[in-house]
Amino acid sequence: MTETDAGPQAGILPVMKRSARIMFAAAALMVAGCQTIIPRGEQPTGPTPTQSTEPDTVQQGLPTDTQRHRVALLVPMSGANAGVGQSIANATTLAMLDTKTEKVRITTYDTNLGAAAAASRALAEGNRLILGPLMAEDARIVGPIAQKAGVPVISFSNDSSVAGNGVYLLGYNTNQSIERVVTFAKSKGMNSFAALVPRGTYGERAGTSMLRAVESAGGTVVSMQPFDRSPGSITAAVKKLDAASAYDAVLIADGGRVAMQAAPVLRKSVHGAKARVLGTELWNTESAIAGAPALQGAWFAAVSDGLYRQLATRYRARFGSTPFRLSSLGYDSVLLTVRIAQDWKVGTPFPARRLSDAGGFSGIDGAFRFTRGGIAERALEVNQVNSGSFGVVDAAPKSFGE
Repeated sequence: MTETDAGPQAGILPVMKRSARIMFAAAALMVAGCQTIIPRGEQPTGPTPTQSTEPDTVQQGLPTDTQRHRVALLVPMSGANAGVGQSIANATTLAMLDTKTEKVRITTYDTNLGAAAAASRALAEGNRLILGPLMAEDARIVGPIAQKAGVPVISFSNDSSVAGNGVYLLGYNTNQSIERVVTFAKSKGMNSFAALVPRGTYGERAGTSMLRAVESAGGTVVSMQPFDRSPGSITAAVKKLDAASAYDAVLIADGGRVAMQAAPVLRKSVHGAKARVLGTELWNTESAIAGAPALQGAWFAAVSDGLYRQLATRYRARFGSTPFRLSSLGYDSVLLTVRIAQDWKVGTPFPARRLSDAGGFSGIDGAFRFTRGGIAERALEVNQVNSGSFGVVDAAPKSFGE
């Protein structure tokens, strides 16, 4: 368990009211409403430290703190996902330093040692808000424990099935990504859609999102084929698409590696040769896609990465390694906490109702707001795969009213 505090305030502000200003080392970084982000293929490099650079290790519980809000950060600090957890923890440290808040103290608990144990210890030590956990299975465990204590959970998971009952999801949502790119494609005159979806829970959810998005946009899904992640299965699925009617656009509902396998097969097929290829937010972290000829001109929706690149630069300067993309969720969760802490009396329960602000909030990942179900709704941009790069073809809305 590690603890971080840094000493006026800046943070996430309601998007409809005014922007938040985050002070980086030598320049001010304006966090404007509805600018959004995800890095283009940056992968973690350098050694992964075993604990945060700034925090002090706490051995025997926590001292009573009557001046600051106690907030728990639940992430894996050991085990297979330690690199991601450490990235998130380091980003929360940066956010604490950048906001110079004197109202919040964040203590990190290792979920790899047991999510239930981490949550129970966090609550026993007086934390009134939980940031994390990262994994959906941990959120399912932590949620009921925290709910019983009346403590909200802002998880970094994107699994909508764990949202609700005091659990809010800050993770990037595939459903929203598919809806955004389908709506954009329909606005460009594409009416008939097809899809390749991987077998499993993710594929089932992506397929359902595709059907709903196309129906809502006024288009038609002519064929949707499941596949296993193997060349033979992908080829067979494309052949089945070819047996159906012609389509204007085809969604590859998977990550970049699979998309690069499927796209050449599609381009050799009768109907897929001239169809617009669509992708999901998973493509945003895979720069190799930009080097795949068969994916040139493909569209996908994701958060914008302009502000994230600045965060990553600052992160590398301080910690000597490249952060995982999800680190921005840790940063933004602190900005959100600091913003609400301005009107949150120390020693009282976290005012969860403030999370329902219809105007939303703005951070490194741009504008977002929580739905009634506790899922972060994000303003997304549509990107096009160009030769060697990604380009924005439809910017994120400037407000949720657009």
